[in-house]
Amino acid sequence: GLEGGLDDGLDGDLGARSTSAGADNTAYVIYTSGSTGAPKGVEVTHRNVLSLFAAARELFDFDRTDVWTMFHSAAFDFSVWEMWGALLHGGRLVIVDREVARDPRRFLDLLERERVTVLGQTPSAFYPLAEATRGELALRYVVFGGEALDPARLASWQRRHPAARLVNMYGITETCVHVTFRELTPHDTGGEPASVIGGPLPGLGVHLLDRYLQPVPPGVTGEVYVSGDQLARGYLGRPSLTAARFVADPFTPGGRLYRSGDLARRTPDGDLVYLGRADQQVKVRGYRVEPGEIEAALLGLDGVANAAAAVREDQQGRRRLVAYVVARPGARIEVETARSHLSRLLPPYAVPAVFVPLEALPLTVNGKLDRDALTAVPLPT
Repeated sequence: GLEGGLDDGLDGDLGARSTSAGADNTAYVIYTSGSTGAPKGVEVTHRNVLSLFAAARELFDFDRTDVWTMFHSAAFDFSVWEMWGALLHGGRLVIVDREVARDPRRFLDLLERERVTVLGQTPSAFYPLAEATRGELALRYVVFGGEALDPARLASWQRRHPAARLVNMYGITETCVHVTFRELTPHDTGGEPASVIGGPLPGLGVHLLDRYLQPVPPGVTGEVYVSGDQLARGYLGRPSLTAARFVADPFTPGGRLYRSGDLARRTPDGDLVYLGRADQQVKVRGYRVEPGEIEAALLGLDGVANAAAAVREDQQGRRRLVAYVVARPGARIEVETARSHLSRLLPPYAVPAVFVPLEALPLTVNGKLDRDALTAVPLPT
């Protein structure tokens, strides 16, 4: 019958075809659109993932008693950290329904009910959660990644939950989730709104280079290049793009660097400060504008729970700076008061021309701020 035919046909072939995966074979492919919008498949190897968790073992004390959430989509590489972090340490993994992930109060109920101890979050997803947090949580670690973090927005939450360690980890899909580590102290969260990302994980190197691949001095902005065993194989079926982004390491014969397109500077203490994407700087009336600087100023307004800034073109084709503002419950944001406040902090060209009230900022499926969705929000006439 059919069973015998299958057995007979596969018996010899299986032995001939079976192979074991090596450390440098592809473990998974995750597609990322990046800044160009053109999807590209990143080939990540077994060695990359094991190197990530070998480094984590030196920085964290995860164990089998930990409860992790799989908050993020499997299409976002933060999920690799969540899933394998739990399983490799013998912990428990709680799969978070998408609707629960998008509702801070329902997600908070889950954290309390499941006694979650390790939480991975993008800053945009955590800020509303921090606003909703009320009682005690079992959290030991909150690990941030995926986008720039404003530590000052965590000060109140950190005071209420001193047992939870807050860790900022810069990372890139092409370098297997996380690249740097910085545990945030009360001094960090009580200081300037700079996204301090710390130093490289054990086994990785982070270089800040200029356009000639020369190191920049401390305090000077440079592009982030990464070296080490977490560098992916490259882009699936895209050899020219792979060659352009995974370049020869001028400091190590035969080595490779990943060119990230991210900007950072190094403090006198050796910490890295993330400054954003090189391709996200925008110009208004000839002036270069940093959206993050405007957003930090907006968040200093009384009654503002969340904010974003973007450049939009009006019907006449003029580029205008737009502020999207989420008010705290019961608060009302007066435009003239907001504009007066910002004019004391920002140069005139960086003060938004338009203010748009929103109930919440739109997020992507990966929990990041969805800047494309902001452009679809109608502007007041």
